[in-house]
Amino acid sequence: MKLIRNLLQTLALSLLLTGAFAHAASVSGTVTDKTTGKPAAGDAVVLVDVQAGMGEVAHATTDASGHYTLNTPGSGPYLIRVTHQGAGYFIAAPQGGGPGDIPVYDVAAKVQGVFIEADVLEAEADNGQLKINERYFVHNTGTPPTTQWSQKSFEIVLPPDATVTDTGAQRPSGLPTSIKMDPDGPKGHYSFNFPIQPDEGEKDTLFQISYTLPYSSGKYAFKSSVSLPADNFAILMPKSMTFVAGAGADFKTVNEDPGVQTFLLKNAVPGKTIEFTISGTGSIPREQQNSGATQPGDNSSQAGAPTSGPGGGIGTPINTPDPLTKYKWWILGGLALLLVAAAAFLLRKPGVAPVQVYAPGEAQPGVAASATSSAAATATSRSTALLQVLKDELFAIESERINGTLSQADYAEQKAALEIVLKRALSKR
Repeated sequence: MKLIRNLLQTLALSLLLTGAFAHAASVSGTVTDKTTGKPAAGDAVVLVDVQAGMGEVAHATTDASGHYTLNTPGSGPYLIRVTHQGAGYFIAAPQGGGPGDIPVYDVAAKVQGVFIEADVLEAEADNGQLKINERYFVHNTGTPPTTQWSQKSFEIVLPPDATVTDTGAQRPSGLPTSIKMDPDGPKGHYSFNFPIQPDEGEKDTLFQISYTLPYSSGKYAFKSSVSLPADNFAILMPKSMTFVAGAGADFKTVNEDPGVQTFLLKNAVPGKTIEFTISGTGSIPREQQNSGATQPGDNSSQAGAPTSGPGGGIGTPINTPDPLTKYKWWILGGLALLLVAAAAFLLRKPGVAPVQVYAPGEAQPGVAASATSSAAATATSRSTALLQVLKDELFAIESERINGTLSQADYAEQKAALEIVLKRALSKR
């Protein structure tokens, strides 16, 4: 009897192991240093389980050829992180035997070719408070491509009496992420410990700061400056507010939007004071301005979106093309809209058409099977793409926490929110 029991236990264990190995697989790839064009040898590679609290479930080190192999304990989803010279780079683990190749870059404290394409200050005012959202679109076009990263990767100067309410950043690829900025020298001077990676096509690095200023007098005089050469320094505000440029500040009006006025200063010099005064009250009509907007660098049309081009609803510029056109969907829409849109697409069941209400007596058109199939395929494709982005962002905040660029409070809040959306999306799929 004891022998039979042992045999049964052995058989059961064998079946369990067989089932486990049936789901287990391996992923392999090559890590290439895009700065040198050579394999990245000796880099740590980690497999992260998205559905298990971002836990590390497998580790490897790249060999002399930059090659690595990781054993996946299940069917995923997983993310792969490689650390190169202290900076983290990541991809979603490929499924179905696809290659897990990862590009990385060397790191330097300062990189030639890093500049601000647009520093855009958006102003609104009410109830004795001036509300500012300032966004910096930072390019890294250095040759060879190198990530700029240090304790002071990017420096800014805010008014000394500013009260910061929110800070965020975004890599050339990925979703916006809350980050911290550190006081740096005189009051109002701050720096970000956040990597400025090389551009990916037209995609650059974005920094965003929201703050309030005392405004009981209904007027505020700014003395701004930029830390890097800036192609464009712009002020956006509602038509109901007044803008007056200071001495030596050659601002131009560049468009005729129905509810928004824009003032543009070209070629701002680092360290040089930019003076201007804002007065009055009002808010920017965001819904009108953001309708039909498209992402910078994305020329593809989206289902249900008007084809009016980037910054839908923006008026025709005066005399010269508006250099901020490709950014206005960011400026007027706000970063939070991206997360809302991602959640909406992910939580929607693929292939389910919206309910159409018809008036009494109105004929209801039939729906062809081919159209339904096409709609389902499109919805599934978009859901998959957005799911991929959301998984990448989960890994991004984990990397930032490890590298000390994300506070514990922000990390916990963002991780919980993104994991909820991700798990619900996976269950819907």
